[in-house]
Amino acid sequence: MIVLYKSKSDTIGMLASSLCLVHCLITPFLFIAQAQIACCETSTPFWWKILDYVFLVISFFAIYWSAKTTSKQWMKYALWSCWFFLSVIIINEKVNVLHIPEYAIYIPAISLVFLHLYNKKYCQCQEDKCCAIHQKSK
Repeated sequence: MIVLYKSKSDTIGMLASSLCLVHCLITPFLFIAQAQIACCETSTPFWWKILDYVFLVISFFAIYWSAKTTSKQWMKYALWSCWFFLSVIIINEKVNVLHIPEYAIYIPAISLVFLHLYNKKYCQCQEDKCCAIHQKSK
């Protein structure tokens, strides 16, 4: 499992970020449909609420492995920054500390999709010596 995750971390990251984005896009429509069906019942299924955290955990590990194997130092910071902002927005949605517009979640989610895509296409190590983790020791 770990070997698969290491070798396919950008693909898994793109998939998780894309699914997160779809989840965010579909949620308002599900609430509208639920309102039509249940009329005034506002409870959201538990499994739907927990998906946010599932995507965060999956994307955490995808970014962890992508950052370890990227050939570009800036990519590591870009991936972690987007993940941090995504997690802040998701956690803030649950606890309502700050008023952040709903569309703000799309910015880091879309950014993660494109960063993983870019990293997969242009920043892969051909050998262990080029990876960002080995660049520190130079």
